[in-house]
Amino acid sequence: MKSKTESCELSVIYSRLNSHFGDLHWWPADSSFEVILGAILTQNTAWQNVERAIENLKALNLLEPQLLYEMDHRVLEELIRPSGYFRIKAARIKNFLSFLQNHYDWDLKKMFQDDLWKLREKMLKIKGIGKETADSILLYAGHRPVFVIDAYTRRILSRHGMVASNISYDELQDYFMRNLPLDVSIYNQYHALIVNAGKTFCRTVPLCEKCPLKSVGL
Repeated sequence: MKSKTESCELSVIYSRLNSHFGDLHWWPADSSFEVILGAILTQNTAWQNVERAIENLKALNLLEPQLLYEMDHRVLEELIRPSGYFRIKAARIKNFLSFLQNHYDWDLKKMFQDDLWKLREKMLKIKGIGKETADSILLYAGHRPVFVIDAYTRRILSRHGMVASNISYDELQDYFMRNLPLDVSIYNQYHALIVNAGKTFCRTVPLCEKCPLKSVGL
């Protein structure tokens, strides 16, 4: 059930961060498939490293699902080496591509036309694809209305006393989706704002004095 208080609090956070950062135009990519690769490669690394790995693939015109699937595993590992954990991530990419072939015959459009929650459930069965990665793919590559949760989300809301610090992924996702409009553009921008606020202000040692959420009255 939607709470007026919770909805108001989330609106205040969105408004303050949006005024500070502006439209962030996430996710930075030229195609849905590039977003998917970025979502897998960004696990446990900085985005700059992901960009280097993707540029390696772009330089060889390899941003095509079937081409990457048929590529020698060791060659793929070397191309994505800048992203770190390259052997694990190469396997995860291959796992996703196998899924795409087996369930949707390489057709991303067909995949994203599937029922949202059934598709999410299928994706979570892919080895190496967790909830944050699956939801990032669904929201940013598929433009489906599912809110992405990450460590910054939990940190910012718990520090403002809105949720418990140990709240689960599913509970926190439900918190947002109950109290915000079911809107892809809002989910997209809100998550981008949270990530930027977390990186800029709500760090392990927070910079509260400069934060746009200071004294928002939550």
